[in-house]
Amino acid sequence: MKDLTEMDKTEYFRRSYRAVDGLWFMMIEKKHGFDEALELDEAVWRVLPKIQARSIKSMLNLDYGLDGLKEAIATRLALEEFDYDLEPEEDGFTVEIRRCPWHDIMLRSGREGLSERVSEVICLAENQVWAQEFSPKGIEGEDKEIGFERRERICQGGSRCRFRFGW
Repeated sequence: MKDLTEMDKTEYFRRSYRAVDGLWFMMIEKKHGFDEALELDEAVWRVLPKIQARSIKSMLNLDYGLDGLKEAIATRLALEEFDYDLEPEEDGFTVEIRRCPWHDIMLRSGREGLSERVSEVICLAENQVWAQEFSPKGIEGEDKEIGFERRERICQGGSRCRFRFGW
């Protein structure tokens, strides 16, 4: 048996992760329609990012707050093969995404017409959860919450997505 490199193993799990996300969605959609599949997908993407954020926070020994979130978001985007930059701003940072692998999948599968609807729900839910997981609210008497806003999106015909995390 041939030994797989760490890169081979990483690519195997990355492809499996993306495939299972799309397959379960399409099976629910086939049986119950797009709207119900999207509703269930949102429920999943309100839980999975908690697990991901907590894992990255633990693995990298990150603190609550914007600095920890910025490092965690950079790690997540790199692992998922986004083409992106992070730009510091007063009281926060902006994420500029030039290529989104999830949007690319929608294009390749001929579902580009649904990409904006999926993004409207899933990208919003996912990034709000990441912000919540790094918000120090309730930690040692803090009452700050990190906010999330979208400024531009590829799925709306733009050349990039621009998101902002901040106080």
